[in-house]
Amino acid sequence: MKRVAPLLLLSLSLTLILAPFAWAAAPSAASAAADKSPVAPLATAISTVTGIAISPLLGTGAYGAYQWMTAKDDAARAALPWYAQWKFFVPALLIVGACAAKDALGTALPPGLKKPFDVLELVENKTSGLVAAGAVVPFTMASVSKIIVSGKTAAAGAALGTSGFAMVQLGAIDWSWLLDILTVPFALAAFGFVWMASHAINVLILLSPWGAIDAALKSIRTGLLGLLTLCAAINPWVGAALSLILIVVAYFVAGWAFRLTVFGTVFCWEFVTGKKNGFTPQATNNPMFAGGNLPRVPARTFGRLVTRADGGFEFVYQPWLVLAERRAPVPAATLAIGRGFFLSTIVTENGDTFFLLPPRYRGHEGELLRVVKLAGGVREAGLRKAWSAMKELFGGAAAKTQLA
Repeated sequence: MKRVAPLLLLSLSLTLILAPFAWAAAPSAASAAADKSPVAPLATAISTVTGIAISPLLGTGAYGAYQWMTAKDDAARAALPWYAQWKFFVPALLIVGACAAKDALGTALPPGLKKPFDVLELVENKTSGLVAAGAVVPFTMASVSKIIVSGKTAAAGAALGTSGFAMVQLGAIDWSWLLDILTVPFALAAFGFVWMASHAINVLILLSPWGAIDAALKSIRTGLLGLLTLCAAINPWVGAALSLILIVVAYFVAGWAFRLTVFGTVFCWEFVTGKKNGFTPQATNNPMFAGGNLPRVPARTFGRLVTRADGGFEFVYQPWLVLAERRAPVPAATLAIGRGFFLSTIVTENGDTFFLLPPRYRGHEGELLRVVKLAGGVREAGLRKAWSAMKELFGGAAAKTQLA
């Protein structure tokens, strides 16, 4: 299975990269028939926005390549937006191919050699997601609005032409801006939900200690994008229906995905900037993330471990980073630090994870133990603990904590 998964991932990625060129060369008759409906472009836009949200760089590059290949002539290509120019989509698709090759070869590489590239891919996913949300999605919805409005105006003009009202200049009024106000916010919200759910996979890959799990996660996401692309190519409304299902699912896991996104952002930022250099743990106030076993606190919630006057601890945090501050007492227990190769934790004597430490604490575990006065010492976390942490990330104790 370990040998097949990388090849499957690489095949799916290459298929999605080459798919726009195949569609451009042989457009289907069904798609042409569907274009006669004035609102058919809206169904296609929903699938496009959802597909770009699943994988921003791949989605934007493939979508731009498709527009460039289907343009009638050089003048039409010159009028296309920047993401549909070969200077963008060719390097974008090459980067996607490099990431796929990295994941394919990652199963044979030690985690220490692969993780820096996973960090770079996490940065790429965040950057391309912001670019797509700020430019590609609004431009796509604005283009669809113009098509819908112009289609309806033309139909109304044809209906009125035979009744003596042809002098009414309905086409002189452009109402596409009003449709933009209604559709662009919805598209951005849908993009945000789906992107966070998809971006969570990048964070899980970053935290995973095994390359086989990385390849499986990436294969699932790439396969989902391929299924959506295939459905949209067969029938725009089938693709839109699948997109709406994905948006609803992403909405219900938004809290889990948001916390994991914040976790990945902080983790990546501190790793890239070398936050641990010059960092000193504090005796009473240290930022960290909740683990999967802290009562009444969702896993990976970002907050601060505060030492009370009586010597006990409490976790102070703000839900969604902006809501009212909450305080959760830490149960009395013998706490120790589990020092991992890439991720350290604060655990109980039974091995339950109470807190996840950002990279700034790497190399400062002993100092944190001393200033916070944890009685359990520093333990070396092996593969068994890494597997336990992965189960908490996917569910298990984390799910029980959220239900409580």
